[in-house]
Amino acid sequence: MKSEQLIEYLVPDREMAEPSYLQVAQKLTQLIESGEVPAGQSLPSERALAEKLQLSRTTVRRAYDELRAKDYLSTHGRAGVAVKAPPRLSPRLGRLKGFTEEMRELGMKPSTRLMERGIVTDRTMSSLFERPTTAQFLRLVRIRLGDGAPLSREVAWYDLSAAPALVEWNVVGSIYQYLYEYCGIALTCGEQTIEAVMSSPEEMAVFEFAEPGPCLLLKRKTYSASRQMIEYVEGTFRGDAYAYRLTLNLEQPPLP
Repeated sequence: MKSEQLIEYLVPDREMAEPSYLQVAQKLTQLIESGEVPAGQSLPSERALAEKLQLSRTTVRRAYDELRAKDYLSTHGRAGVAVKAPPRLSPRLGRLKGFTEEMRELGMKPSTRLMERGIVTDRTMSSLFERPTTAQFLRLVRIRLGDGAPLSREVAWYDLSAAPALVEWNVVGSIYQYLYEYCGIALTCGEQTIEAVMSSPEEMAVFEFAEPGPCLLLKRKTYSASRQMIEYVEGTFRGDAYAYRLTLNLEQPPLP
């Protein structure tokens, strides 16, 4: 949002009973939470904003203090303040786990919003799974949430010839646990790639981005103990929420 638009939007209504500082704080909160004022964007200093809104500096300071209490702002001295990026989740790579387990490890409550569910045939998926073109797959489009906040949009396919009981799954809880308990399939290994992408219109709507933003695209093939491919997932994760960690080990001593 341009500076002129921001100032125009923040002008408080002096006819309202609500204090001006609360009006300014609430408007800024809405802009930050909607992504219209993104993380890293600078805001005017207290003095500059007070002059432009024709308010006292104390009023503007109280408005900014409301946002600091929510950890939405960082101070940059006389240069003003900036919108803080939310704390990033830092899951470790290197171990096969589903979204539900990952969220619990991070101390968050996992939940899922089901967008689409269907039994499909798909030539591309048949080739990827090395199955006949008539093979049927369970296709799911889900929004994965942590503590109620949307973190990823996920499209997943499951081979029903290997796990026919998935037809009865109610899409609640961990699918890995369901596969183990009701299909007798333990997923033991996977192959995963991570790419940097910009959010699509669908993902912008899910993440409430005002404009396309950077995301991480994770593609994963997951296998049973017999090396049969059971799952293929493409998950787009919001880039401002994730920072993956890897532990690197030296496999051989360095050369002298």
